[in-house]
Amino acid sequence: MSLWLIAWRSIRQRGLASLLTAASMALGVMLVVAVLSIMGVIQQSFRTNATLGYNMIIGARGGKLQLTLNTVYYLSTPIENVPYDYYLEFLPRAKRDAERAQSLQAAAQEERAALLELQSLVAAVGGGPALEEGASLSGANEPRSAAAGSDATVPAGASGKNSAVGLAEAVHRLALDAADRRQLDNQRDGRFSQFTKTVVPVGLGDYFGPFRVVATRPVMFDSLRYGERGDRQYVFREGRNFREHSEEHGLFEAVVGATVARERSVRVGDRISVAHGDPDGAGHGEKFTVVGVLAPSGTPNDRAVFINMAGFYLMENHAKPLEKKAASPDAPRESAAEAEARVLAERQARSAVVHDQEHGFFQPLPVEQREVTALLVLTTSPTVTPGLTNVINEGGAAQAVLPVAEIVGLFELFVRPVQTLLLVLTGMICVVSGISILVSIYNSMSDRRHEIAVMRALGASRNTVMGIILLESIMLSLGGGGAGWIAGHALNVAASGPIERETGVSMGFFDVAPPVNLLELLGVESRLSIGISMELLLIPALVALAIAVGFLPALSAYRTDVSRSLGS
Repeated sequence: MSLWLIAWRSIRQRGLASLLTAASMALGVMLVVAVLSIMGVIQQSFRTNATLGYNMIIGARGGKLQLTLNTVYYLSTPIENVPYDYYLEFLPRAKRDAERAQSLQAAAQEERAALLELQSLVAAVGGGPALEEGASLSGANEPRSAAAGSDATVPAGASGKNSAVGLAEAVHRLALDAADRRQLDNQRDGRFSQFTKTVVPVGLGDYFGPFRVVATRPVMFDSLRYGERGDRQYVFREGRNFREHSEEHGLFEAVVGATVARERSVRVGDRISVAHGDPDGAGHGEKFTVVGVLAPSGTPNDRAVFINMAGFYLMENHAKPLEKKAASPDAPRESAAEAEARVLAERQARSAVVHDQEHGFFQPLPVEQREVTALLVLTTSPTVTPGLTNVINEGGAAQAVLPVAEIVGLFELFVRPVQTLLLVLTGMICVVSGISILVSIYNSMSDRRHEIAVMRALGASRNTVMGIILLESIMLSLGGGGAGWIAGHALNVAASGPIERETGVSMGFFDVAPPVNLLELLGVESRLSIGISMELLLIPALVALAIAVGFLPALSAYRTDVSRSLGS
């Protein structure tokens, strides 16, 4: 009869005690498998989030980790904003000119609105017929020199007619100044455009319930890729990507992440209102129409709402106030008419939200009043990234952050120690389960002394008896461990649905924990890398534990006095 069979029959004789002992080991191994699986999910999620289609974040100067958490994970709060002009430095000439042309149109519309507002005043003082709606303003988009004749000032105390005319001329001059400033910066490539493959502007600060609202442009989902290898494209479970301007909804279109759609019951066609700065605050008056719902991606984008940046700028408190130009000491004092004209022009610029959602008419916000929270930049080559980072950081206007380095640093600093602590705790549970095996076998030794003595009398050696006891310990340990492994992976399958919805990482029954470098684990410094799953290391660990805890009962069996035990 083999020693394994003898050990198995001995276990069966103490069925209940053996079952409880194996169950305690199964519980410990199940917890170890669960912790290893959680570690694998976290590592996979970090690797996925570290490749979101861009390799650099540009934002206001401040904490690098805060900028990363705020931009990648939509946590923390924005540091500050950077001027929209800085975003234009990453665009080629054609795209920069298109942005500037839009701003020129906005300036002309602002001037026309201001002059139309003065038409009643001019007509009231006998200054001639009122200006017609949509009348062309000569020189509005021409260089300043073309309208130099409008520089005449209106002396204080002038008649009502002259004051009204001077007021109109002052407003006209302010609009010409704005047009000149925009035109002077046209007709060139952005400073960083030759190093930029893709750039995505991001504006933060609003909330939709507990979820962050991200103002951006359609390129966010048209060009960016995600996944561990950066080759996965964002897929829409319903609908489509939002557009810069659509016939149906104008500038107010939105896309929601999978988690947002599920928890807030949002579907395509719904109109949502976002709140500024406070998740529980009152929403803006403007409503965005949901035109797309993202499929689960396992990225933080699942927990965000994306709105068209052009519509974002048109909401209250999102326009940057225009800076006042410092007056020269030699400049003539501003007349009362000019002061009134300046105030009127500034009010028109600040309220550049001339839009009507019902009729689809929108006036874009001038570039000077736009800001962005961050820029997501994909450089043309990894070799240019360090140099571009240095140039931006030395410039003083913004800072460049490498998100992958910050994410890996965050993982090593915070997540790795927690994982190690959990693994140590579950390992201690396995040790306690091993001690229960020791107690179970050792307590049975007093009842088995006669049995051991009979075996010795029949010719079994001390080493044979000792081996049988060790085999019992190994069988209880491996049997309980196998049951725990099955239970742990069954638990993973049961939790796979919620885990995949939240992280995008799927878990099958036979999916084991990710491999680790065995040489590094053993403290051996080598350039070689031997990858092995931590779960596979459970087998030798359980055998070693079983031998360790079974040694004391086996030693007791080894020392059994045959003559005294047979006599009793």
